[in-house]
Amino acid sequence: MLRKLGPTENVQFLPPLGYFDFLVLMKNCEMIITDSGGIQEEATAPGIRKPVLVIRLSTERPEAVEAGFARVVGTQKAGVLNAMEQTLDDRRRLPRTSPYGDGTAARKIVDILRCEASMTPRGGEA
Repeated sequence: MLRKLGPTENVQFLPPLGYFDFLVLMKNCEMIITDSGGIQEEATAPGIRKPVLVIRLSTERPEAVEAGFARVVGTQKAGVLNAMEQTLDDRRRLPRTSPYGDGTAARKIVDILRCEASMTPRGGEA
């Protein structure tokens, strides 16, 4: 498989990456091509906001498709290549907000827990 690609300046083969290194790659790419549902979600994050081509016949993340971040392009070579060209040519603006939230869920949860903790009488009895 690697020999078929040959030397090309637009394809890089990398060893497995840690989460933060992978986020940097996502932030700095033109588009994301994946079969991963988790990556479909990550691509919509405010700091990343990249178009995603889903190399599958369906997705369990229809919100990303409906919002305009992702396109399910199938698994056939011609369809994938066509979708890549369209995505690069289109350069349309992506939605400003993610269908999965604004990235502040953890902060909101902590605030709720702190508020609840301050309302609980000493000894933990309610």
